Amino acid sequence: MSRALTALSLCLSVLLSWNAWALNNTGLGDPPSTVNRQTPYAAANGFSDAVHRGDYALASHYLDLDFIPPAEQKEKGARLARQLKFVLDHKLAPTALASLSKEPEGDPESARFDQLDAIPVGEILYPIRLIRLPVPEGGRVWVFSEATVKAIEPLYGEYGPTLLGEELPEGLFARSVLGLEPWQWLGVLVTLVGAALLGVVIERVSIKVMGRLAKWTRITWDDALVPAARGPLKLLSFAVLGALGMPALLLPPTALNITGHLFITLSIIAVAWYLLRFLRVTAQYIQERVATGTKDVGRARGLHTQLVVLRSVFEVATYVIAAALLLMQFEMVRNVGVSLLASAGIAGIVIGLAAQKSISSLLAGIQMSITQPIRIGDQVVVENEFGTVEEITLTYVVVKVWDERRMVIPISQFLDKPFQNWSKGGSSMLGVVRLMVDFATDMEAVRAELQRILANEAKELWDGRVATVVVEDVLDRTMQVRVLVSANPSVLFDVRALVREKLILFLRGRPEWLPFTRTEARALSAPKPPEEPARPASPEPSRS
Repeated sequence: MSRALTALSLCLSVLLSWNAWALNNTGLGDPPSTVNRQTPYAAANGFSDAVHRGDYALASHYLDLDFIPPAEQKEKGARLARQLKFVLDHKLAPTALASLSKEPEGDPESARFDQLDAIPVGEILYPIRLIRLPVPEGGRVWVFSEATVKAIEPLYGEYGPTLLGEELPEGLFARSVLGLEPWQWLGVLVTLVGAALLGVVIERVSIKVMGRLAKWTRITWDDALVPAARGPLKLLSFAVLGALGMPALLLPPTALNITGHLFITLSIIAVAWYLLRFLRVTAQYIQERVATGTKDVGRARGLHTQLVVLRSVFEVATYVIAAALLLMQFEMVRNVGVSLLASAGIAGIVIGLAAQKSISSLLAGIQMSITQPIRIGDQVVVENEFGTVEEITLTYVVVKVWDERRMVIPISQFLDKPFQNWSKGGSSMLGVVRLMVDFATDMEAVRAELQRILANEAKELWDGRVATVVVEDVLDRTMQVRVLVSANPSVLFDVRALVREKLILFLRGRPEWLPFTRTEARALSAPKPPEEPARPASPEPSRS
């Protein structure tokens, strides 16, 4: 009899121990067919997908709730699932779930459980584990262990929402939209609006304070830099304040990653924006100081050319660095770029050959700014066209031709081919006027007329340096006279045209000085035939 009672007690203990270790969750009902708890990885990912969709009732099937009375399991299970979402999102690394085993038996080193991480609260360390338990219908499943579920409330009290807590209306904790609960959407809106308003206030106060400080200095450079911060400072303040406010909303990793990239992008844009304004203000300040401090027009134009080219170089560098920083935020783009630079040698050679002309043009632009064969405002003759250098960039030069056309010339042409720069040697050039006159022309009268023209009609154009008239050549029927005058290159053509016109008018008043064809007839007497010498008389023959 005693042996039978002992055997019965052993059977009852085995059954009781089986029930103690089995997963029931009877208060939740049967799990839907979409619940996959066959491996630690599948269970953790199924829980994450459910809570980020806001389906906390479904997520509670991934928790061991047997220690909770069945009547309370549905309500408390959904609440605990929601709280565990905030803890895991806030404390676990984005790649933590990938470390879990994808085998039904779990981690070979510890087949009973698979641990995600251990999260501290004060001096207590709470492990986050998934445990493999049998189910009444047969088989085994993976769920968050009872110890982990019991640790959710202290973990949530430490790492859950601190600003709003649970004091908001129940509707704000309803089903989430795009992974965010209604209170989080409201918090995002309030954070963005508040950051924008505070950004405006910070910008106005900062510019006002810095403006007053700038007025205490003698230089005017900082007076121009302060207004240049209007706009970039507001954008930067908005980005910084928004980045500081978002972590308090306990956003899920995806949303937090998106907002983080957004605010970093805005910060980079704000800094690049201000740098571009800084370059513009600095170049303008230096140019104005040189223009007012020197009377050398050539030096002022040369400095202006250098500032334009160097400013273009730094602007391009700013754009390139800003674009690189923007792209480096994204892991996929960064990895692709590193792989291309490390392994694609042939592609690098092809790209280098393709970009050879672009790089050559860039270097030519830098060389142009240093050597300055041309400057903005120079009078040049290129491709048999006379014009004024209007714009110099890193890749091309714009020449304004005399008839208002614009010639766009590759900058390398000014380094590889000859051209005429009428402004290089100074502010004065010589112009030639050629006239064809008769041999009878009084040259002194022509010289006097030239002096009269330059002293009256061409007074505003002639620089008073050179005015000569010489006989340049003598042809078979006319003389070629060269008139030489000096003037600024910009008005040299006008001086030549005016002198030519007035001298022709002067010659018209003296028609005998104009070239004409002479026809001369000379009356010549016919030569007399030479007289024959007298012959001596021959003696007559005697007649006998």
